[in-house]
Amino acid sequence: MKENAVFLGKSQSPEYLTLKYANRHGLIAGATGTGKTVTLQIIAEGLSKAGVPVFVADVKGDLSGVSQPVEMKDFLTKRADVVGLDPYTPEGFPVCFWDLYGEQGHPIRATVTEMGPLLLSRLLNLNDTQEGVLTLAFRLADDEGLLLLDLKDLRALLVEVANRSKELSAEYGHVSRASVGAIQRRLLALEEQEGDQFFGEPALALSDFLRTTDKGDGIINILAADKLMQTPKLYATFLLWLLSELFEELPEIGDPEKPRLVFFFDEAHLLFDEAPKALLEKVEQVVRLIRSKGVGVFFVSQNPLDVPDSVSSQLGNRVQHALRAFTPREQRVVKAAAETFRPNPDFKTLDVITELGIGEALVSTLVSKGAPGVVQRTLIRPPASRMGPITDAERGAILAASPMSKKYDKTVDRESAYEVLEERAERMAKEEEAARKREEKAASKKSSRQTTTRRRSNRQTVSEAAFKTAARTLARELVRGLLGSLKRR
Repeated sequence: MKENAVFLGKSQSPEYLTLKYANRHGLIAGATGTGKTVTLQIIAEGLSKAGVPVFVADVKGDLSGVSQPVEMKDFLTKRADVVGLDPYTPEGFPVCFWDLYGEQGHPIRATVTEMGPLLLSRLLNLNDTQEGVLTLAFRLADDEGLLLLDLKDLRALLVEVANRSKELSAEYGHVSRASVGAIQRRLLALEEQEGDQFFGEPALALSDFLRTTDKGDGIINILAADKLMQTPKLYATFLLWLLSELFEELPEIGDPEKPRLVFFFDEAHLLFDEAPKALLEKVEQVVRLIRSKGVGVFFVSQNPLDVPDSVSSQLGNRVQHALRAFTPREQRVVKAAAETFRPNPDFKTLDVITELGIGEALVSTLVSKGAPGVVQRTLIRPPASRMGPITDAERGAILAASPMSKKYDKTVDRESAYEVLEERAERMAKEEEAARKREEKAASKKSSRQTTTRRRSNRQTVSEAAFKTAARTLARELVRGLLGSLKRR
């Protein structure tokens, strides 16, 4: 073992992930069943012991076992002897379970306002025109001081946009009612997939991802993502939102001796599949700049080419498990993966990638002055925690003891755009009814049988104009970040 580093395994000598360079990001890749999950698990264990909080999405349910000591077996103790892991003792690690649906962990919520139009457009798969209308709706909400907390707020706002389309077109640009209808239909589809459960309050405080225990161990935040993976766009958008929130909220700290948080992005291809170029550029910028906030990002994927070159070039720490090369396309993937490593004169990287056994990997981490180390064929160390899922009873006990229960488990629904717009519509309906009655009374006094119909005016009342002026003053204090999410001040 080595101070200020995470022990990964052994090649000709021990291999480590140096904490000082853990915020330089990384990649864990390999075919299904080659050991990626265990590699992720041992890195999370090592970071936790070093006092570094971790966030990881558990897409198969296997990572929950990190909370319990491993059951000692012969093949594990043998592996520990081979790699020189002494002492090798079973150990459970401090965890906090999260779940967007609130079923296997504490609910994670964000407000619609915080997510912003760019990421929401990505989630709803909107075209450019529809994204423009959604951006306009957010601008209107900011200008008029309307809180968008959940999807019913957004639906009410879109109805307001459609009803005031002529007025808003003059002020903000053309508003297509057809686009508003298309967005409403996409929101309905999202609700049918239970995606609406992500939006609301209490919203997540990112400081709750940065906690350590009284002993100084970093807490491993585990997102139950097996159900979430059934809606992959929500999964990818949610994790991207988390990254953008970390980027916007955390202060610059340069290059610390150890990261403030390490973030594992499993099934990384979902982030980049069919993503527009503009979004990819912003993701690249966030990955490049978030390092100075003390956050390390590790992408986990079967195929190393799932991560675009512009992002992959920023990943300094690499663990490559076995890849298969039966087809021409797979052979190209293997060749490309081999070329990302600093060559080792003792073997041909291209050949070794296809020869690796389960629990073996090609490892290259950053060494002195942040230079990439020579690639080494490494036997990965065994985990100290359980490999595989925990029982419902074990999960329930951990959740019951968690201090996050009182903070997040109960939904709060305070007054927001839905209530304000509903009240405004009722007030205007009463005003129009009163005006209609006054007109009828005036007409009857003139003994005229002619009926009059009052058209709703697009002109603002004095009180509405004053309200909007005050709201715009507030809106100038609202600032959106690189990915369109709201900066909290």
